[in-house]
Amino acid sequence: MAFLYEKIDALREYGSSAVLPSYIPENLNPNFELHPYQKQAFENFITYFESSNRPKPTQVLFHMATGSGKTLIMAGLMLYLYKQGYRNFLFFVNLSNIVEKTRENFRNPTSTKYLFADEIVLDGERVRINQVDNFQYSDQDAINICFTTTQGLHMDMWMAKENGMSFDDFEEQKVVLISDEAHHLNVDTKKKMSADEESSCHSWEQTVKNIFSRNTDNILLEFTATCDLENPAIRAAYENKIIFDYALAKFYSDKYSKDIITLRSDLTVMERALQALVLSQYRLKVFQDHRLAIKPVVLFKAAKIADSKDFMAEFIDTVKRLTGTQLRNLSTAVNNEVMHTAFAYFSNNGISFDTLAAELRDDFFEEHCVSVNDDKDAAQKQILLNSLEDADNPYRAIFEVKKLDEGWDVLNLFGIVRLYETRQSGGKKIAPATIAEAQLIGRGARYCPFQIDDEQPKFQRKYDEDVTSEMRVCETLYYHCQNDHRYVTELRTALREIGLDTDKIVQREYVLKDGF
Repeated sequence: MAFLYEKIDALREYGSSAVLPSYIPENLNPNFELHPYQKQAFENFITYFESSNRPKPTQVLFHMATGSGKTLIMAGLMLYLYKQGYRNFLFFVNLSNIVEKTRENFRNPTSTKYLFADEIVLDGERVRINQVDNFQYSDQDAINICFTTTQGLHMDMWMAKENGMSFDDFEEQKVVLISDEAHHLNVDTKKKMSADEESSCHSWEQTVKNIFSRNTDNILLEFTATCDLENPAIRAAYENKIIFDYALAKFYSDKYSKDIITLRSDLTVMERALQALVLSQYRLKVFQDHRLAIKPVVLFKAAKIADSKDFMAEFIDTVKRLTGTQLRNLSTAVNNEVMHTAFAYFSNNGISFDTLAAELRDDFFEEHCVSVNDDKDAAQKQILLNSLEDADNPYRAIFEVKKLDEGWDVLNLFGIVRLYETRQSGGKKIAPATIAEAQLIGRGARYCPFQIDDEQPKFQRKYDEDVTSEMRVCETLYYHCQNDHRYVTELRTALREIGLDTDKIVQREYVLKDGF
């Protein structure tokens, strides 16, 4: 059986698919250029929505790579569905920190990642974005959005509280449900329920289904980068619901992501961290040479929270005492081309080891480092981490274990340092930790947009074919890890499984004869 998006692709081939209406890009933030694949995602949905064969209520899944702009698609769909008479939008996701980040993107016009235009105008009327706790008193002239976690929504439905959501909210009015990281929703689809579970049906998935089925005009928009289509039950459930498919492999090959290089070394963990700082500072200088105000960020990933805390303290102390002699010793210890290029750059530009050490002490001192392992201030930290690209954001170094595995929108992450040297898998199966590392690399591979002249594309890699360009370092994410052949092989396998087959990238240098 063909996927839903394949059927729509066939319609497009014969000129029967919808065209993107101009009011959608006109009412989105002009700083976010709509890419061809995003326009196609909108057109797929509109084609399906306006079909007389569309089942009601309507459920679709956007299967899109991390970093491909799913939240911008959400914002555009809100505009389209508002025009179709929808006023109430329920956004839910499994993690509270993603809720806070998304709320900022939808509601705060001062945020650099605000998704809408300064003024939303539809049919000549200004439209307001209105945050609500429930839909009992929603504004019929506004886009009303309720933000919640999947767990919070589940609790509200089954444990009534003042001003909370209830099933009654969905009886008399149509609602658009927006599920981010939707793969977490399939707890029941994946397994066979017991008799007790079947009778209660109080799972998250069943709660959402209960809400969804209350009104035949309801719409469920699901978004994920990792739909488990290898699972027969998931594939059967979603074959006729995946309305758009844009895999990470396609995202990468279309040059909308950074390049990815695994930088293996026999250095100590702290030397590896210093290597990442030197490379980060080199990249900063290259950006500055081309008058680009882009601040590169380094992430230090530990296996355990206690290890992360200990290393952060040791890192801050090491940077505080960093000397030119240490960097000179590092320059002789490293054995890779990009580090030799970086040290040569500093030398050629009159930046001594002592001067470089002073710069790193200033740029990576304690106030420019942040740990994101504590749940107490997770919401506040998430907003700060969502604005790392801002000129007034001070952070250059991030320390974490698992908090950023999902829902982190960062463009200026160029280095990830693995702080542990263990390998968790003992057989042919890839360790869950390695899969998580690959997914983090995929998240960090979001492209950091820039252009040196108006002829260049701003949001795509530009230097793949120019292997000698110093700007290649500004389009590359480096993953710093130990020189362990078995681990690197496992990591490459994990990257390949999520669609980042870096082994296919081959660089060759050709020397031409003088006669040529």
